[in-house]
This record gives sequence, structure tokens and C-alpha cells, in this order.
Amino acid sequence: MNTLVACLRLARTESVGPRTWRRLLSQYHTAEAALEALPRLPQRGRVPLVIPSQDSILREIEATLHMGGRILTLLDADYPFLLKEIPDAPPVLSVLGDVAALSKPGIGLIGARNASSSGLRLAESLATELVEAGVSVVSGLARGIDTAAHKGALHRQGLTVAAIAGGLDKPYPLQNAHLQAEIAEKGAVVTEAPLGTAPLNRHFPRRNRLIAGMTLGCVVVEAAPKSGSLITARLVGEYGRELFAVPGSPLDPRCRGSNDLLRNGAVLTETVADILPHLPPVVFPAPSRTTSSPSLFPQAPRLQTVPHRPQTPQHSFSLSISDAPETEEKANAARATQLASGRTTGDPQTGALPPLQRVSSPSASSIPSSPSVTTKPPPPLAETCETVREKVLDLLSFTPIAVDDLVRRCQFSASAVLTVLTELELSGCLDSLPGGRVVRAASHGKNG
Repeated sequence: MNTLVACLRLARTESVGPRTWRRLLSQYHTAEAALEALPRLPQRGRVPLVIPSQDSILREIEATLHMGGRILTLLDADYPFLLKEIPDAPPVLSVLGDVAALSKPGIGLIGARNASSSGLRLAESLATELVEAGVSVVSGLARGIDTAAHKGALHRQGLTVAAIAGGLDKPYPLQNAHLQAEIAEKGAVVTEAPLGTAPLNRHFPRRNRLIAGMTLGCVVVEAAPKSGSLITARLVGEYGRELFAVPGSPLDPRCRGSNDLLRNGAVLTETVADILPHLPPVVFPAPSRTTSSPSLFPQAPRLQTVPHRPQTPQHSFSLSISDAPETEEKANAARATQLASGRTTGDPQTGALPPLQRVSSPSASSIPSSPSVTTKPPPPLAETCETVREKVLDLLSFTPIAVDDLVRRCQFSASAVLTVLTELELSGCLDSLPGGRVVRAASHGKNG
């Protein structure tokens, strides 16, 4: 079976979320093997497992290619570098436009839909200044601040990326259909939803995750206390990225949420000069077109930073990469340093998973048909699954716990614990949370 088709079938299975997808591929090494094993694993509740047919996935691929789009998976070299670092990175992305734009150094620029005129003007100005400084602008193509951000970036022929909640063929709002087409021509439009997906309310948090995950930081211009922009702001903090906020009048309800972000440590932002000094000089990986280079996955290449002085604005970014592999000792030391500082720049909780093999992405002219890259099956676990399961269930509670902490407390091998976590999530006994944490599902007792 074609690897891309297998990856999509696995990702489009309703009970398989982003973390489960990664664990399945880490455990079974290929999407084909994971797909074959999926029906034998415990399932959540009594809802029957429904895996999309190969024909339906082929139709999705063909339709995406027909409209000039492209489908990326976490196994592709062109998958957005920063997005790959987050623990709940989408397994599959659909893209219209320049795929390389997704990996350019970018800043999210978001805010209220019913924004004030001064907020709209400031958003346009910030976007224009950012692209003039060589930074792309990422936003959600919604009304208000998002629209102003995209237009401000395009005003000076700058690079902008739109993350949307629905399918590529479902522009939302409809009045932004022309703007979406212009962004696809000059930048990129990205979504994790398949074609034909209507942009419903429940899909927007996923869109927010894309904005937070693809960027070095995010600017909130105006946000009410319970707005969706605050969801993005929370994710920005969880992913260890920089958070900026524009101050507003305390008499304006649209500014109370963004003012609260400032109260809690966001960088006060009035001009681009308040943003650039806080961005690290970045070393991004050069996209590889070969199929033989290994990928430390999901412990993807880390966002590498060098010390910088906040008072000196950084206007340029390096796009080279060092491919020297980290030793396990260095990786553990780096992770301990990140945890001690309260910030992580790599995949903070799931770095212990075994590596996967990278495969090349499909060409735009045809559906890829190259055989998948396989590896030797993993050695049998020394621990019995039942013993590990009992220990994991004893440690799980309704208080979230980091997967790394769970592995340490179990005193079993990481592979054995992650295998059990995958089965428990599929059976509905636990839920995965942002930041690489797990928690006992509310509807299950101690015995799962």
C-alpha cells in the first residue's frame, strides 16, 4: 500500500488523534503496519472502528492535486519545521501555495473579529513592518484583525500564511475567498481538515494550534476575555514560543483579554521594534529530497538558538542547519535545562519515542507510488503488558501528568509505557492534553 495513502487512512480514522498517530508509527515503524494492527487494539467505548477506505483517500489526494494543492505528512521533509516540534503536531496537512513558506521564520498576528478601527490600523502596520524585516506573517483569515494582518503583509509584497479551520475548498468567511486565493498565490494556505470540511466551531482550536505551532511567537492585538485568540495565546505559552500583546483601553471590552495577557507577562507591543529583539536567531533545517536520511522523530531537529541581546534588534535569520546528531546524554541534559527554565523548544514530553524513517513527499503531478521504508520489528518487551498497564493505571489520576514523569515513575522501559498509553487512549481510559501530558478519562474508573 502506498505510504501516503496509509498515513492518511490512519490520520482520518476518528479515534486516532495526533499523539496516537505518532505512537502507532513509533511502535509499528510504518503507517502500513500501524494500520494493519489498529483493528486488533482496544477501542474507545463501544463505537465501532471505522477506517476510511483506500478509494476515498485516493479521491481526496486526486482532488487536492487537481486544485493545485499538496498533502504533507509528518514523515515528509517539507513538513513545517517548527510545527513538527510540538507534541500534538497534525499528522497530515493540506496546503495551497508555496510549501516552503510554512517553514519560513514567522510571527502570528491575531485578534478580535469585531476589531476597532485603531486595532485594524495597528495590525496592518505591524504586518507591513514585520515583512519588511524579513519575517512572515501567520494568521487565521478570520474577519477583523486576521484580515488586516494578511492585507498588511501583502501590501509590501511580503510573505503571509493563512491557517484555516475548514477544507481548502471551503473559504471562510466567504467575503475572504478572494483574499484566500491571493494568499495561496503569493504565500500559502494550510489546514489539517480534508476537502469538503465545513469550518465549524469545533474546528477552530485546531486552526489555532497551527498558528501557535508554526511561529516563533504570536502578537495579540485585541481580545475579549473569552475569545479564541486567548486559546492561541495559551498554546503559544505551552509550546515555549514568545507571546506579545498590544495594550488597549481598559474601557474597551475587546481589550480586556489582551490586557490580561500583559498583566501575566506578555511582551508589551506597540511597534515591530518591540518584537524583533525577542526573536532568537534561528537555525532551520534545509529540506532534504532524499529518502535515506534518518529523522529523529518525534524528537525532531530542535529549534536551535544562540544567545542574543534583547536591546539589539535581530533583523535577519540563518537558514542553514547542522546535521550532527545529539548523543543521548546531551539530549537529556538539554531537556533538563529546558524543564528547569520553564520553557521548551523541542518536543518536550515525547522525546523518548523511537525514531521513524522519513519518506519523500509526493510530486504535484501524480500520486506517489514509491514503496514504504520499513525497518526491523521492535524486540519483544521484557515487561508484560498487564503489569505495565496496572502500574500506569495506578499512577494516572484526574490531575494531568507529563508522559516523561510517568515513564520515570513506572520504572519500566519507555517503549513499554508508551505502548500501554496508546492502548489506553484508544480504549478511552485516558485523554492526552497539550504539553505532552495525560490524564485519566472522566468516564472511567481506576480499572479503565
